[in-house]
Amino acid sequence: MCSSPSPSARRWDGSRASAPQRRSLRIAPDTSRLLRCGQTTSCRECGNPVECYLGADDRLVRLHPHELPVAVVPESCRWHVARGIAHPAGDGSSWCRLAHDLLCPARPVPTAAPQLSGLRRTLALCTRRLLDTGVLTPPATLAGGPLPGEAVCRPARPVVQLLFVRYLASRPVDEIQCVAQTRRRTRCKAEVLGPGGLHGVWTLVPVTVHHGQLALPSDVMAVYSLSALPYQEQLRWRTQRCRDHATASTAGDLAVADWDPFDPLRHHEHIHTRLPTHGRRPGGHAPRRVWS
Repeated sequence: MCSSPSPSARRWDGSRASAPQRRSLRIAPDTSRLLRCGQTTSCRECGNPVECYLGADDRLVRLHPHELPVAVVPESCRWHVARGIAHPAGDGSSWCRLAHDLLCPARPVPTAAPQLSGLRRTLALCTRRLLDTGVLTPPATLAGGPLPGEAVCRPARPVVQLLFVRYLASRPVDEIQCVAQTRRRTRCKAEVLGPGGLHGVWTLVPVTVHHGQLALPSDVMAVYSLSALPYQEQLRWRTQRCRDHATASTAGDLAVADWDPFDPLRHHEHIHTRLPTHGRRPGGHAPRRVWS
């Protein structure tokens, strides 16, 4: 005797026969930072893959994606990852991690680790292949290159002031990408500034140094200030989200925000004493102007 399916939405015992609705896995916006670590991305300068972790001081640390034997890495260059946090030391094992800056072919050759020249050459060959195939654009030509007879000043890593704090961005202001996850589970490709967004203002501000630190040779620096924007707009920049994902509470972050707390001594090479401009400034003065 074969039992026929019940035409109603309930089983023989009266319970509901409808299947539970499937729900996709999402990352809540208030998730702990442990799930937000180890984000794989590509170096903006050389195109090689890197892994981004949060350091013990909440700074973003870029590490080489593979472990290396401690025998070939100097003790001062060793890193290890514990519970999703990057620490600048060895963990006592025979393997360690290495900062990508020591291997990046686009940076000067470091003198701290000459034994890593072979791995550095391997990454340089990968960079050359990316350049030959057009996948990677050299940082010098990202802004289109200087025009004839014009002086171009466009910081590759600008200093941004928002919520009364200064941060060092990882890329130009108009190229900061949203970190939210789309419905296709990919990172949003929209920029934080975006079309129709509120612009900040490039201005010259004094270089503030903490008490007890040495004075810097420059007195002023160019800062992209967002202090005049509404609080919600500054908070959107701080969370690094586009206008569409600023109010989407169900969309989690697929990457770590690229804000690095600015330290005038540690980031002194990113201090610019003139405002960004595409052309010559009459009279040699630096006007206060909007730049996006």
